[in-house]
Amino acid sequence: MHTYDTLIRRVTIVDGSGAAAYVADVGIRQQRIALLGDAGAATAEHTIDGQGLTLAPGFIDVHTHDDTMVIRQPQMLPKLSQGVTTVIVGNCGISASPVSLQGEPPDPMNLLGPKDAFRYPRFADYRTAVEQAEPAVNVAALVGHTALRSNHLDRLDRTATPTEISAMRAQLADSLRHGALGLSSGLAYASAFSADSSEVEQLAAELNSCGGIYTTHLRSEFEPVLEAMDEAWRVGRHANSPVIVSHMKCAGKGNWGRSQQLLASLEQAASRQQVGCDCYPYSASSSTLDLKQVTGDFEIFITWSTPHPDMAGQTLQAIAEQWQLPLMDAARKLQPAGAVYHGMDPADVENILRHPLTMVGSDGLPEDPLPHPRLWGAFPRVLGYYCRERQLFSLETAVHKMTGLSASRFALDERGLVRPGYWADLVLFDAATIHDTASFHAPIQAAAGIAAVWVNGVLSWQDKAATGARAGRFLPRTRDIRSSFPAFTPLTSDKETRS
Repeated sequence: MHTYDTLIRRVTIVDGSGAAAYVADVGIRQQRIALLGDAGAATAEHTIDGQGLTLAPGFIDVHTHDDTMVIRQPQMLPKLSQGVTTVIVGNCGISASPVSLQGEPPDPMNLLGPKDAFRYPRFADYRTAVEQAEPAVNVAALVGHTALRSNHLDRLDRTATPTEISAMRAQLADSLRHGALGLSSGLAYASAFSADSSEVEQLAAELNSCGGIYTTHLRSEFEPVLEAMDEAWRVGRHANSPVIVSHMKCAGKGNWGRSQQLLASLEQAASRQQVGCDCYPYSASSSTLDLKQVTGDFEIFITWSTPHPDMAGQTLQAIAEQWQLPLMDAARKLQPAGAVYHGMDPADVENILRHPLTMVGSDGLPEDPLPHPRLWGAFPRVLGYYCRERQLFSLETAVHKMTGLSASRFALDERGLVRPGYWADLVLFDAATIHDTASFHAPIQAAAGIAAVWVNGVLSWQDKAATGARAGRFLPRTRDIRSSFPAFTPLTSDKETRS
């Protein structure tokens, strides 16, 4: 009779809390961590020699657009292959549920797939569909503001009426009862930009009764970014809910070098309310082709175009020259389309990424035929490039930003740490070699240095391949997120405080 299902011996443990690494044995039994210490003469069905390798909690991707992918491609290879064991969907105001489309999904909901991907008029329907799909990773979900608007407004270029806000609130309340984490918004997009602050505040107020969270793709990430952050803090105070600023950045050349101003706003808000942010480890963003972002200041790379699919894989500048059109006219001709915008200063990315209030999220777009490499490479890039090569922070801090901090902010209980009794979401990797291999021109590539991944105690990835096991679960919000949202304590040492 074996003592454990799996035993990992002599492995270096980075436990997700930010505490110093140490060497121990780890035993898994019945999907949970059953031993953390010395296994002695214990036996197991599967034993792994972890010497020279690092074991961490499975990475939690707090910012994804995997809403329909976890159902339609439940093997979830882009995430599983880089050590991600939990994804949070429904970001940027766009979610697969609750949605009842009259026509095609409005931009940017089309990032989640075509019309037939939206089959979930109630959040409960979506939750059931995820559970039936049995994805390879755990799934927790937000409800999108734009999704709610598309259900109840005849057109999206205006703010909602009191009757429409009441209908949206009722739908959000129903979703929260069935386990939604909270509300997300994408106020920069044309489909939500016309919603005034009052609309967002009234909708977010529904979060107060259950302790849900508010995450936001700010109204602007360009020059008015500080005003947009102030709006986010006001919504959080009105709703008495924690606020997460999605993919915080200084977008556009005129904004470069302002990261310390953004971080000062974040810290100031953190002194009076529960706030945080996420960031992806790249200086290029990706979304639909947005005319407001078209500029000659930096490279814009086209990833897809419905009317001109043959133009994908070229820069907007090159396409405009071929067509002998001004940049803006070429962009209009390509729409609807997708683009990668090389519009950030790497120094700003580093400042934001290293800040103790920042978590890591990929913001990957799985529907994109030429996706931004963050879809396959975000988490190994943090460990390989930013931690090992750039020495932006310690390995322990890097892992904390991708595990323990994320789990505590979203109330993913008994996950995000290597602790006895916790769910065995684990990733085994070589800290000396782990790195992202996905590039902008060849983005669909698994990372290097990931030895094994367990989801709920089940070996799901090993030796550069999926095992075929799909042990993910739907993770509903089970309590008031405010009750354990981590407080901000300014750091006074380590490399994180360098400016």
